[in-house]
Amino acid sequence: MIAVAVLTFAVWAFVGPEPRFAYALIAAVAVLIIACPCALGLATPMSIMVGVGRGAGLGVLIKNAEALERMEKVDTLVVDKTGTLTQGRPSLTHTAPSDGFDTTELVQLAAAVERASEHPLGEAIVAAAHDQNLEIADVSDFEAPTGRGERYRARPPVVIGGATFLQSQDVDTSGVHDQAEEYRAQGATAILIGVDGVAAGVFAIADAIKDTTKDAVKALRAEGIEVIMLTGDNKTTARAVADQLGIDQVEAEVLPEHSGHREPVAR
Repeated sequence: MIAVAVLTFAVWAFVGPEPRFAYALIAAVAVLIIACPCALGLATPMSIMVGVGRGAGLGVLIKNAEALERMEKVDTLVVDKTGTLTQGRPSLTHTAPSDGFDTTELVQLAAAVERASEHPLGEAIVAAAHDQNLEIADVSDFEAPTGRGERYRARPPVVIGGATFLQSQDVDTSGVHDQAEEYRAQGATAILIGVDGVAAGVFAIADAIKDTTKDAVKALRAEGIEVIMLTGDNKTTARAVADQLGIDQVEAEVLPEHSGHREPVAR
């Protein structure tokens, strides 16, 4: 059958219509497929199985064969920032208290509220309090609106989160705006804290970029894949991180309930 396929290829290549090579190749392959359908039927699932297994060994989980086939047509990749592009281990790097407050007081208050939270940024503040051997009070009247921040309604009431969340809780953040923007421009996440209706200070929480991220983004772009970064972080912070990685398109300040089209933060 292989000899017949070679003969078929030769005949089409010499006397067939143009494009001769294409017709010759198709005809030869058709002869082999008709003669040996079982081999081809086994080869396809075996190839998929080997590919899926190889991917799993490298930490890439492939749902099914269809997903593997569709990947060839993908031209855009949307990735989360925290834990995907970054290490996912944020840490408190700076604390800037407002007048009338001190660093220790702010860390203690924030840690008391954040201890009841499961958010990675809150865990960074709690870890900083433990590192400083600070006493962390127990709180009970605690609320954490999804993706926005945390609030403690007892006395004094404490609100922790982004500027928008604090403003929604009637806290004037204009006094700490410049300091927050300075931290964001450095690629850190600025967490504001309001105490008894007053903006008490700003925490800078940084999450280092993975060593492999830059090379991964570069390799994807070399394959013609556009990388879009998706994050709930502030636009300034998101843009600072994206610039370090060479990512042009950013979707910032995305909350869990957001869906549909949003204007990207372009370069």
